[in-house]
Amino acid sequence: MAIKALLFDLDDTLMVDESVSHETFAHVAAIASSRFGVDPARFASDAMSTAREHWASGECRPFCRSIGISAFECLWGGFTGESAELTALRNWATAYRVGVFARVLELQEKEAPADAASFLSSEFASTRRARQRLMPGARELMTELASSYQLALLTNGAPDLQREKIAASGLESFFNAIAVSGEHSIGKPKPEIFQRLLEELGVASSEALMVGNSLERDIAGARNAGIRSVWIRVPGSEEQAEVTPDHTITALSEIPGILNDLAAN
Repeated sequence: MAIKALLFDLDDTLMVDESVSHETFAHVAAIASSRFGVDPARFASDAMSTAREHWASGECRPFCRSIGISAFECLWGGFTGESAELTALRNWATAYRVGVFARVLELQEKEAPADAASFLSSEFASTRRARQRLMPGARELMTELASSYQLALLTNGAPDLQREKIAASGLESFFNAIAVSGEHSIGKPKPEIFQRLLEELGVASSEALMVGNSLERDIAGARNAGIRSVWIRVPGSEEQAEVTPDHTITALSEIPGILNDLAAN
């Protein structure tokens, strides 16, 4: 059946995510080096591993996993909202952010002012927010596809943070429908979130194509929902999962060729 709709992931599919976080850690490490004499490469490495460790052992990890909030997002997301889960995450994240950088300074065994960790935490959040940018070719692809297909966005994450990213992308007007996992309390790879989006678009699963960088969430979720998939391999965000995508690409510019091939068969 012909493809009528394309569903896109957001982070590391349409917007750069992992590498921007790495750039931000490097930026904060450079500041810590100039102010406190730390080794910048070691500081950045320790900060990333410490963030992941504290997140993995934190009380909000189950909620974060269920809707797709990463350790690095917990360093800069606002997590606004009145639900018990978001309130708990917002409160936990406040201490988490400062605790990560306090631990890294401790590992460096350097003397630093009492407010150093708080300062570095704020610097990370403001820098990460300011460095948001699109993946290469994202706007050009949306412009090319919009006249022939329905376009939808299906992203895991906290409602306010993902909506902030969507606004920063400048792509919102291209989408006929948008689903943020945190707004539905269900995330990829569960098929229900895909099915809700298909219903909103008015298309069958056989008429849709999912594009995403996560094998575990985007590709496995599409398979669960009976949707064909395109996996975009993004260096630094690869993961292992027992699922095989229908198509694999390394750049968004390859998608029109796949659509042409599907239309010809």
